[in-house]
Amino acid sequence: MESSLEPHLEQMVRRHTELRDALVGTGLTGADFARLSKEYSYLTPIVDGIDALRRARDELASLIDMAQSAEDAELKALAEDELQTLRQRLPALEQQVKLALLPKDADDARNAILEVRAGTGGEEAALFAAVLFRLYQRYAALRGWRFEILDLSETGLGGFKEASAVISGRDVFARLKFESGVHRVQRVPETEASGRIHTSAATVAVLPEAEEVDVRIDERDLRIDVFRASGPGGQSVNTTDSAVRITHLPTGLVVIQQDEKSQHKNKARALKVLRSRLYEMERQARDSARAAERKNQVGSGDRSERIRTYNFPQGRVTDHRIDLTLYKIDKVMSGEALDEIIDAILAKHQAARLATVEA
Repeated sequence: MESSLEPHLEQMVRRHTELRDALVGTGLTGADFARLSKEYSYLTPIVDGIDALRRARDELASLIDMAQSAEDAELKALAEDELQTLRQRLPALEQQVKLALLPKDADDARNAILEVRAGTGGEEAALFAAVLFRLYQRYAALRGWRFEILDLSETGLGGFKEASAVISGRDVFARLKFESGVHRVQRVPETEASGRIHTSAATVAVLPEAEEVDVRIDERDLRIDVFRASGPGGQSVNTTDSAVRITHLPTGLVVIQQDEKSQHKNKARALKVLRSRLYEMERQARDSARAAERKNQVGSGDRSERIRTYNFPQGRVTDHRIDLTLYKIDKVMSGEALDEIIDAILAKHQAARLATVEA
């Protein structure tokens, strides 16, 4: 590791010690304690990695000395074997520290708004949108996240024209942010008598959940319409005008919520989604340079970009951004193997960021 980083590492270790001492002391107010605890929690894994690296370096120096000075042949051979093992492990420890030093995406710790919409392919696309939505629902359950459905627009045949949910938990946006884009499916629809494979698609959008303090919405910029909620095929599911449509006039964004029987709850949910969409627009504009960088790595996350193909006849899932193919489509669709794809994407993203920093 570059010697120029050493002063920075030492500074982080000192700061971690200062925070530890301050937290075990007295006199901190609730707000100060929370602020320092957050910083301490952030620094702890970084300092643990620095300590592990320094211990390995000290051990390396001792083994080199032992291998050079040992007179006993057996002891010398043992030191050389351990030296070889440690030299193979050292780059991984250095890499871990470098990754920990990379600036964090400020939104990584946020909850996320998931939106899935049927794309090209008619009813088959709607059926696939429902499959994708349930995939993320199962994945959230496996990770211990909360999955709260915001809205479902069903086709009546088991498909979803569009569906949205709030996913809450630890590092939700960090793990799901690269799922945005076009997901393509190749399979034989149940309604296909000839057994011909159809290709259809669904779009996924993952937005960081925004709080009121993140986005201020002027009521004068909103047009709010209320109407009677309806189910598949136009069947009435509500006898009151509880459904809400909010139009943000400056941007033209439209959000509809009708799942709740309460007009007030539907309005609150619609504002939550609108706020997150506006926050994402600001985020993309603010981070345009980073978005361009990400596009070179694993795609921009733009919903117009095809990111993944699910081929059911061949049992494979291919992520086109990282040229990864898994022949375990059932485990991917159940959520069990989705982490293999997400981990590979995050690894490539981190490697590209490291290359940029080291260049």
